[in-house]
Amino acid sequence: MNAWQHIYEHFNPVAFSLGSIGVHWYGIMYVLALVSALFIAKYFAKRYDFGIDAEGLDDYFVWAEIGVILGARLGFIFFYDPHTGYYLTHPWQIFNPFMDGKFVGISGMSYHGAIVGFLISTWLFGRKRKVNIFKLLDLVALSAPLGYIFGRIGNFFNKGLVGRETDVSWGIYVDGILRHPSQLYEAFLEGIVVFVILYMYRSKKRFDGELIALYGLLYSIARFIAEFFRKPDIQLGFVYEGWMSMGQILSIAMAFVSIILYIYLLKRKKR
Repeated sequence: MNAWQHIYEHFNPVAFSLGSIGVHWYGIMYVLALVSALFIAKYFAKRYDFGIDAEGLDDYFVWAEIGVILGARLGFIFFYDPHTGYYLTHPWQIFNPFMDGKFVGISGMSYHGAIVGFLISTWLFGRKRKVNIFKLLDLVALSAPLGYIFGRIGNFFNKGLVGRETDVSWGIYVDGILRHPSQLYEAFLEGIVVFVILYMYRSKKRFDGELIALYGLLYSIARFIAEFFRKPDIQLGFVYEGWMSMGQILSIAMAFVSIILYIYLLKRKKR
């Protein structure tokens, strides 16, 4: 347990280097998240009718990832970054991976921003390919959670999104302070738990779009709970009533939208 608690003292976040550019485990995990989600989607698309084939998924994957990357970065700037005004007046800096001529990568991504970008790109793809968007989103609901696990493990390897201070025996020292490994809590709650529930429910699906609406609600609940163990963003702190984080506020909004979507689709089904 002692070795686990001091894991960051013996862990190199850089997996290997390509010349002067270091390839981080964080980036590798995110690539694995994307690739695994695609292969899982192809598996389910082959077994069940989601209105799209493997070739169509490859095309959709490109659209979706462009939306995710743009949305995640812009979402962070609008929701979390204290220098929003600077980026609005210097938009070319949004995706600039260099600082003072040195490659430092791009840090700062928002999950909820990624969702918005993803939904916009899905809508555009659906219009272009004439596919049932809600049926396609149900496939995403089954595919995304397991891929999401790699993303949170990447946060863990990168020592990002650290947990709150604690005295539990499985806590991890981060810069001398024992903290919850909240990234792993999120991988379990938002990834494994959400996937298991949706996978078990899939055969009971009553209308197209039900799984994605349930995913939005389940993720929001899981994220809201996990935020109690995660340190609030240092630049924001608690943003409401001295205990609620921005992540929790956005999760409430996402849950509300998911419930509205579920009710709308259910009523449309009845009509």
